[in-house]
Amino acid sequence: MAVRAKGGGSARKDLEQTREERVAEQWIDEGPVDAAELRNTAEAAAKRAARKAREDGELDPEVKADVAKALDPKRAARLGERLKDAQNALERERYSEAKRVAKSLMKELSTVAAVHEVVGLASYRLGQYRDAAAALELARSLRERVEDLPVLADCYRALKRWDSVDEIWAILKEASPAHDVMAEGRMVVAGSLADRGDLKGALQLMAKATEIPRRVREHHLSQWYVIADLYDKAGNVQKAREFFKRVALHDPDFADVTDRIKSL
Repeated sequence: MAVRAKGGGSARKDLEQTREERVAEQWIDEGPVDAAELRNTAEAAAKRAARKAREDGELDPEVKADVAKALDPKRAARLGERLKDAQNALERERYSEAKRVAKSLMKELSTVAAVHEVVGLASYRLGQYRDAAAALELARSLRERVEDLPVLADCYRALKRWDSVDEIWAILKEASPAHDVMAEGRMVVAGSLADRGDLKGALQLMAKATEIPRRVREHHLSQWYVIADLYDKAGNVQKAREFFKRVALHDPDFADVTDRIKSL
């Protein structure tokens, strides 16, 4: 039950989401590992938004330009600093502070997507899914950020808005984003199918994630954990053990994988 707390496509508090029988595996080269890749996939989207503040302490140029369009230079500089504070609070996991600061900017910076993104992502991490979905949809209406779509889909999953989950998944597939973003979306949708009682459909959706890449990244571990959890729910202990052991082989400290293996 720990990957949803760690990631696995959802950070929902009410449903903590959830390394082998040896078989021939297909190894796929997906390129070099990104050194900046985040361990916690559930927080990846929130941290990506927070990184709109550049390492040199300035706002992302696109965000800075949006702020400059909305206000006079002096006011833009002041509120730009406040937006940067909100993004930094989000990155440091101070979600209530991030939301409070960002909401204070919404009246004057209502046309700046980054403000709504911070509100939405902070609300999501606080388990406030209606607020999160509303804010992320506002941000999306101003500027589409494919990285935020798995979070939006998971908000709709929490709200049991299945049609909206499926709609976001279709958009995400069409966008063909980075592997980690696609993995987040896939896990959310698989989880939603399981919520709807369709474990077979959930496992079919996760089938593309069963292969072993040349270099294993965190989103691979999360997906294998989710697959194992789905097999466990479906009563297939042998396959559940296989995928839990695969996760443990690469990271024995990943979530509660050691306990899950012992339980099987």
